[in-house]
Amino acid sequence: MRDLELAKGILRGKSLSLVIVKRGKPIFESHSSGIGGLLQAMNDLGNVLSGASVADRVVGRAAGLLLTCSHTKEIYAATISKEGLKVLEENGIPVEYDNFVPKILDKEGRNICPFERFSLAIKSPNEAYKKLKSFADNLTKQR
Repeated sequence: MRDLELAKGILRGKSLSLVIVKRGKPIFESHSSGIGGLLQAMNDLGNVLSGASVADRVVGRAAGLLLTCSHTKEIYAATISKEGLKVLEENGIPVEYDNFVPKILDKEGRNICPFERFSLAIKSPNEAYKKLKSFADNLTKQR
């Protein structure tokens, strides 16, 4: 079974938000909402993510930048935004998705997701991790 198919099956079967598979084995699973799980995976696994297959519930621009920075091989998104898809396509990362949306909204569904908005100022995937992690940490402190 392809890694991406395995990741998709686990994502759906366990109702997770993020599953990362490499060489036929799950290496990371998360229930975290937003990009928290992806930031944790990058922090915990580092270069191990290179060449991995990722299944994620929601991929916006911020997640797209992080996935590109991590050198993931391929991605499945249950829902992907226009900007998220654009980042992945521009960086040659194959992506499958079920739902395409113009933008990722916040939890109330009224405004653009704070990470989607913040990531618009990030030009390079290489700077994404540090900037998005700092932004996430600041949001956590404010709550």
